[in-house]
Amino acid sequence: MTFSRVLLFTSMILCTAILSVFADSQAGQPPNIIIIFIDDMGYADIGPFGSELNRTPNLDRMAGEGLRLTSFYAAPVCTPSRAALMTGCYPPRVGLGMGSWHGVLMPGDNHGLNPAETTIAEVLKTRGYATACVGKWHLGDQPDFLPTRQGFDYYYGLPYSNDMNPSNDAKGRNFPPLPLMRNEEPQKAVDDQSFLTEAYTQEAVKFIREHKSEPFFLYMPHTMVHFPLAAGPDFEGKSANGILGDAIEEIDWSVGRIMDTLRELNLDRRTLVLFTSDNGPARRAAGPLRGQKGSTYEGGMREPTVAWWPGRIPAGSECDAVSGVIDLLPTAAALSGAKLPANQIDGKDISSLLFDPARAKSPHESYFYYKGNSLCAVRSGPWKLHVFSGRKATKELYHLDRDIGEKINIAAEHPEVVEKLMGYIEAARRDLGDGEKWPGENCRPVGTVENPKFLIARPGKTGSAAHEPVGRGTLRKVVAPSARESGKMPNVVLIYADDLGYGDLGCYGATHVKTPNIDRLAKEGRRFTDAHSSSAVCSPSRYGLLTGRYPLRRN
Repeated sequence: MTFSRVLLFTSMILCTAILSVFADSQAGQPPNIIIIFIDDMGYADIGPFGSELNRTPNLDRMAGEGLRLTSFYAAPVCTPSRAALMTGCYPPRVGLGMGSWHGVLMPGDNHGLNPAETTIAEVLKTRGYATACVGKWHLGDQPDFLPTRQGFDYYYGLPYSNDMNPSNDAKGRNFPPLPLMRNEEPQKAVDDQSFLTEAYTQEAVKFIREHKSEPFFLYMPHTMVHFPLAAGPDFEGKSANGILGDAIEEIDWSVGRIMDTLRELNLDRRTLVLFTSDNGPARRAAGPLRGQKGSTYEGGMREPTVAWWPGRIPAGSECDAVSGVIDLLPTAAALSGAKLPANQIDGKDISSLLFDPARAKSPHESYFYYKGNSLCAVRSGPWKLHVFSGRKATKELYHLDRDIGEKINIAAEHPEVVEKLMGYIEAARRDLGDGEKWPGENCRPVGTVENPKFLIARPGKTGSAAHEPVGRGTLRKVVAPSARESGKMPNVVLIYADDLGYGDLGCYGATHVKTPNIDRLAKEGRRFTDAHSSSAVCSPSRYGLLTGRYPLRRN
């Protein structure tokens, strides 16, 4: 054997030994975890779930190398869904079934994710993880609620939805300029949103590269495909599905960049990547499912979900067992060896679904569908029961294995199933609550602050100086000070009688009662002879007066 061959052979042995030592050193390291969380993506918006319009080759490959979770649930809208993911709880348990006065948190809201809650990032930090949130947060924009106060080492993105900006202020909510954040400092006001998906991707790739030698957790909640839609120049106008398709195809490109980076750095076989969405699609159907964003029908909450971990998750597999975003915290804890939070959580470890999808069963005997703080439905196995309150309470029962579109109500044919599922409903009402009638025995307080402030992106102003004082009432349009000072604003006095009949006043024909002051009011003013309340009873009528809405809009 020549000297060169001996040298080559010796080098090969040495390299093998080094790789073996490296592999052994990594064996005890917990896996990296990446959660890619899309906004408003529909169940059939990507190739792995049936889309024929949107090209998603990277997600197709991810599903081919991984697992499709076909009964994976979020919440009907943004803030509750993110609260569930972060805490492992149904949103009402942590006080975030909705914002303080809207279905989601608004800029300058005095509510947010309570710092006393333990987030998935805080759980993983106990095991030495580097943590980053890149994208849309939407769990409170006050300093105490920001990602950097909730277990994340690094944050880059928007603090709330991209439609909460001055150009989309038709309802007079006095939105400030949309701030792009780095950690706790607004970098600039965002007008053109076409750069966001690419910018998030660059930040995510940079984080992965910087932390390739240690366990990391990357939470990547994209802004798209929430309205207003936007896509970068390489994607705008390139799809067969308009700007929606453009935005989805750029999201697919972003997924491909993340996956390619993991492969390049030899991190793919020790990294779990999970792709899902926060709720159903807005302004369009979620076919083949019924409903869309804001609904507790399947189209509002069942999400297109793909899990990928080469060597651990079987390639090309599928699992229809019930699971959801509430399960991500306990699953991350199990995979990392971390302890669960001391506070009660609702999620379960679903690692068995990931690693043995053909045989594993859902850990949820019952799974609940909340809209705001109202309990609307429960699923157990293939059965799903909707409960509707109101003047005439009704129930709808569906067998989702046979009727994924929830088209045929079979409650009358299966009273025993309805009775069983109502038992779950009653237990959940005691535990988690159901609107104002059932407050819930085990719900925890939402985070609150006094005198909330808007985040304002201005050059030279960072940290606490970037928060501009605003009263909660000024979240709606205010009248200019000049008008107030000039005395042009009228006083308003509204006198609202209870159970007063149309003919009970002298000015409306009464002869058996004396109402001289109201008669004078009518004589000096105007009588409306065809005015109506919004309901035939007290509470709904008052709701209509105070909100300008029919009471049924809020049940």
